[in-house]
Amino acid sequence: MILKATISDIARELNTTPATVSRALSDHPKISAETKKSVLEVASRLNYKRNRIASSLRSGKSHIIGVIIPSAEINFFGSVVHGIESMANLHGYNIIIYQSNESWDHEVKGVETFLTARVDGIMASIAKDTHEYSHFAEIKKRGVPVVFFDRASDDLDIPSVVIDDYKGAYLATEHLIRKGYQRIAHISGPQHLKVFNDRLRGYLGALQTYKIGADYNLIYHGNVSIESGKEAIRHFLQLPVVPDAFFAVEDFTALGVIQELKDRNCNIPADFGVIGFANELFGEHISPSLSTIDQQTVQMGREAFSLLIQLIDNKEPLNTKQRKIILEPVPVFRASTLKK
Repeated sequence: MILKATISDIARELNTTPATVSRALSDHPKISAETKKSVLEVASRLNYKRNRIASSLRSGKSHIIGVIIPSAEINFFGSVVHGIESMANLHGYNIIIYQSNESWDHEVKGVETFLTARVDGIMASIAKDTHEYSHFAEIKKRGVPVVFFDRASDDLDIPSVVIDDYKGAYLATEHLIRKGYQRIAHISGPQHLKVFNDRLRGYLGALQTYKIGADYNLIYHGNVSIESGKEAIRHFLQLPVVPDAFFAVEDFTALGVIQELKDRNCNIPADFGVIGFANELFGEHISPSLSTIDQQTVQMGREAFSLLIQLIDNKEPLNTKQRKIILEPVPVFRASTLKK
C-alpha cells in the first residue's frame, strides 16, 4: 500500500513519465483528454494529494484568493462567499476570508496580510467606516488582480459586481406606495458609500414618480445596525406627523424597526409598513415576516470570481461591460407590508 502517493507512483501505474503525469494534472493543452482522464482516475484511486507548495513554486501562483468581508455575522456576506467558493473549487483555488468588522484599520490590515501571503487575487466588499482607499490602490500598484463585490467604489477603476441598488430601493418604495402607505420614511446608511447613496436616490426617485413630495424630515441617517433601526423609530415617533411606513437600508436595520414598533405595541402592517433590503435568512422567520429585496448573493459571488479569474489568467482585457456587472434586484414581499 502506498502511504503517500507521488507523481512517480502514478507514472509507474500508467507506464508513462512523471513529466506527462504532471502536465496532465495541470490540464496542459498538449496532453490528450484520454491521458488526462487516465491520470485523474489513477490519482484518485491512489489518493494522490497535490503538493501545493511545489506547484506554486513551479507556476508562480499560490492558488489562493483573499476575500475581505465587512462582517461574518451577516448572512448576506456568507452567501456571497458560498458563491465565490463554489467557483474557486471548480478552478482549483482555495480562499482565505478576512473580516474587517466594518473597520478601515482592519480592512487595511487584511489587504497587507493578503499581499504578504502572495495571494493570486483579492476580492473585497468595502467597510462602512472606510473613507480613504489608498490600500486598494496599492493592490493595483503591485499588479495583484482585485475585484469589488456589493460595496464598490467607482473612483478606483476596479472591476465590480453589484446589485442595481437604485432600482431595488425604487421597487421597495413603490411597493409601499402601492399598498396605500402615504408617509414613507427612509432609514439610510453611510452616504459616502455608493451602495447606500444609490438606495437613498432610489427612494427619492419613487416618491418623485408618484408625485409625493420629498420630506427630508422623513430621512434618518443611520449606521446599518439593529440599534440604528430602533433609534430611527424613537426619532420618527416624536414628529408632529409620524410616518406610516419605513424603508430600511438593509434587513438588520429593518429588524430594529420591527422590534421597536412591537415594543410599543404598534400593529405591523396595519399601522406601519416595514421593508428592508438584502433578504437575510431571519426575515422569513420573524413575526411579521419581513418584506425585502433579494440581492442574488450566490450569483454575485460567482460573477465576482469569474471576473477575478479572467484577470489572474491574463486573458483578454475586460471590456467596459465586463468591468461592472450589475445584477437585477428581486422583490420579496411578505407580511410586514401586506396590509389589507
